[in-house]
Amino acid sequence: MDLDAYVLERAGEWDRMANLARRRRLTAAEADELVMLYQRAATHLSVLRRRAPDPVVLAGLSEQLMAGRAAINRGQGFAWRSIPRFLLRTFPSEVYQARHWWLPLGALLLAAGIALTWYIASYPQVAAHFLTEQQIAGMVGGDFVGYYSKYQPQNFAGQVWTNNAVLTAQCIAAGVLVLPVFYLLGVNLLNIALAGGVLTGAGLGGTFLTFLAPHGLLELTCVIVGAGAGLRIGWAWIAPGESRTRRQALTDRARSGMLIAIGLVPVLAVAGALEAWITPSPLPPAARVGVGAVVWLGFLAYALLLGRAAQSRGVPDESAAYELPSA
Repeated sequence: MDLDAYVLERAGEWDRMANLARRRRLTAAEADELVMLYQRAATHLSVLRRRAPDPVVLAGLSEQLMAGRAAINRGQGFAWRSIPRFLLRTFPSEVYQARHWWLPLGALLLAAGIALTWYIASYPQVAAHFLTEQQIAGMVGGDFVGYYSKYQPQNFAGQVWTNNAVLTAQCIAAGVLVLPVFYLLGVNLLNIALAGGVLTGAGLGGTFLTFLAPHGLLELTCVIVGAGAGLRIGWAWIAPGESRTRRQALTDRARSGMLIAIGLVPVLAVAGALEAWITPSPLPPAARVGVGAVVWLGFLAYALLLGRAAQSRGVPDESAAYELPSA
């Protein structure tokens, strides 16, 4: 075996591995390249040990392999500066890219909710198939309003935040199967329509809107965004496109869904705070609904306007591993 020729032929790969190992941040492609070069260099080291065990060459290659292995295992450390970049660029860009799913879905659910609420209000006997007479009487008598002030605000905010975060995560995770997303949305739509229909039929439609809109506008939008992201994941393996395999398409959309899920956590915390402090507050109904509407419109502007601007600038370096094709 000609040791010099063997080393000269492969030295470029070893140097490239060492160069990648020294970098603080790697894109997804560079990380894959580093793993591939590490595996090849490990094979080269094994060959050299068997056929030409030169101590100097073996020591140098072993040192490069140790650096490559350390770079692969260390991962990317947490940096506080990544938080504003995620909130101002990555998250809104992902939500904007998924808009073709959650905007039509939101319009469809809004229309279905209005129609179902009107139907239940017009035909009270429908509610009797889902609620007992005692439940209906309690809802009209004040249980619906009292629910929002039943617990301490801080405890109530944490409870609804957790419940809504779990529901949103379920919509995203179930998206790969498609149908469970519609089941989750349908159950929640029916619950809201039942309350709205019963109260509207009893002449309390204004009360229903007053105690739903301040937090519901933002809260339900978050759930719909999560459901849209989940359906987008499911569609990826149904119709991956001509340039990608189903696995590649599913992986890309799943990464996007995870980023959206993470970004929705603080937004749902805001919705929980609105539900705990603004919805049951003594403010005039118009003021409570107004606060919720302003926050909701702010989120839409954040997701659509800032998201479009973020997408036009491209994904930041820290999130290059999650760079996705446009919707």
